[in-house]
Amino acid sequence: MHTISKAIEINGIVNEQHQLFFEEPLTHIPSGKVRVILMFENEDEITEKEWLASALRNPVFEFLKDEREDIYTLLDAKPLDA
Repeated sequence: MHTISKAIEINGIVNEQHQLFFEEPLTHIPSGKVRVILMFENEDEITEKEWLASALRNPVFEFLKDEREDIYTLLDAKPLDA
């Protein structure tokens, strides 16, 4: 097995003919063999909005509605640049 000395991340698309195209040219990459790992979105995953809606309905978070859990106020906040 070969040791990997460098790795880059680049976005691309696979077309209907199952060919991989990158969104930008690889002009800074020297010629030679490479190993490609494809990571693609799982279309079965729910959106962030759906996830948040599900979390709001989940009874495991019911304790957050208890006034005793509301321990912070706007006065507790501090500016990030302070």
